[in-house]
Amino acid sequence: MASETSKQVVTRFAPSPTGFLHIGGARTALFNWLYARHHGGKALLRIEDTDRKRSTQEAIDKIIEGLDWLGLEFDEPPVFQSDRAERHAEVAKQLLEAGHAYKCFATPEELEAMRAEQRANKLPMRYDRRWRDRDESEAPEGAPCVIRLKVPTEGETIIDDEVQGKVTVENAEIDDYVLLRADGTPTYMLAVVVDDHDMGVTHIIRGDDHLNNAFRQLPIVRAMNEIEGGWPDPVYAHVPLIHGSDGAKLSKRHGAVGVEAYRDEEGVLPEALFNYLLRLGWGHGDREEITRGEAVELFDLDGVGKSASRFDIKKLQNLNGHYIREADDARLATLVASKLGQEENQQLLEDAMPVLKPRAKSVNELVEGAAFLFVQRPLEMTDKAAALLDGEARQRLGGLSARLAKENHWTIEALEATTKAYAEELELGLGKLAQPMRAALTGTTTSPGIFDVLVLLGKEESLARIDAQAAPSGSNELN
Repeated sequence: MASETSKQVVTRFAPSPTGFLHIGGARTALFNWLYARHHGGKALLRIEDTDRKRSTQEAIDKIIEGLDWLGLEFDEPPVFQSDRAERHAEVAKQLLEAGHAYKCFATPEELEAMRAEQRANKLPMRYDRRWRDRDESEAPEGAPCVIRLKVPTEGETIIDDEVQGKVTVENAEIDDYVLLRADGTPTYMLAVVVDDHDMGVTHIIRGDDHLNNAFRQLPIVRAMNEIEGGWPDPVYAHVPLIHGSDGAKLSKRHGAVGVEAYRDEEGVLPEALFNYLLRLGWGHGDREEITRGEAVELFDLDGVGKSASRFDIKKLQNLNGHYIREADDARLATLVASKLGQEENQQLLEDAMPVLKPRAKSVNELVEGAAFLFVQRPLEMTDKAAALLDGEARQRLGGLSARLAKENHWTIEALEATTKAYAEELELGLGKLAQPMRAALTGTTTSPGIFDVLVLLGKEESLARIDAQAAPSGSNELN
């Protein structure tokens, strides 16, 4: 197993900053981080920003923000691939000088004609190596050229992948791809290999959509090892991709949005997403809830499955509910206060958390549950709440208000006793009083326990809200 390596494990997460940090990328980052932590190694971050037209600073910021939010701190400052173009070109020239690469002077028109012929004959779309063995002197003077890798044409390449097992590809199936473009800029395939070597990366853990790239990248590694030594094959682990709950490729309709959307729009806690991503393709028995510390202790590549995992938003929400219940009340109150713009009422929200969080599956549900604390009178009623406040209900609220006003101990126990006593006087079930009370106090038909609501609002505000909906107590009161 790769875990028995004699040198320090070094992993890397290498996103392209052309968009947000999506779920698949976040899981790749997590697996790299955990593997490095489990083996006492280093986890590094590389921003692959060579596509200057599509790479944006905003995307870079979002990616780093998402990683920080998940608690994935890396061991060195991020490496920006765009800063290393000279080094990439240097390696391409080493390969050229050593005979492992060659100049190709094929024009775009010639290449398009070649592809058209391959399409017509239903052949694989592959460079035909027309300049592999030709002399440069055959090219027109001053003609632009690219540098292509001279890939072995015989034999096969075998990768013992830590997830996929042994994978074999015939070398003849790999074309002589471009290392350095005509303008001197390096291609992705070259830049990745050079950066992985220079960063000391020992284990490449990434999505299995990159498995074919491994067979294209290894020839560079092996050629450079032949030239100067010290370029060992990395250990590969290609992790199956994430699919939607219906088994189709994950897309926006399944929830393939940025990590920040789960935080801001779904109200997910970072530890919940951390735990969910961990279990998305990796397992340890039947354990579902695994802490960060346990994850570092338990994670290894032999727990990664070979089949695609399915993203299930409901499972994430249920797991989030668990972490909401486990979370510190003050921390949750801070999150809710920020969303409600009620930072000055932090203590009231903290007091409310024990009654709000047992039923909540997200921070957003906590926000919805706490909203009644801050609405202004007169309360806006939902249709269902308004329907509860008929004439009889309003008269009963008037009688209840008169009794609650005399209550000297504004506690759950005292308020419940007073309300039950009044319900018994009216020969009603408690619900016949509690539901109109809830409507009057919150403007809705759902809330925490009604006596919790009374205590959280306090005596003055509670009575003011009830009185706003009640018929005057006195001769018309139902007894």
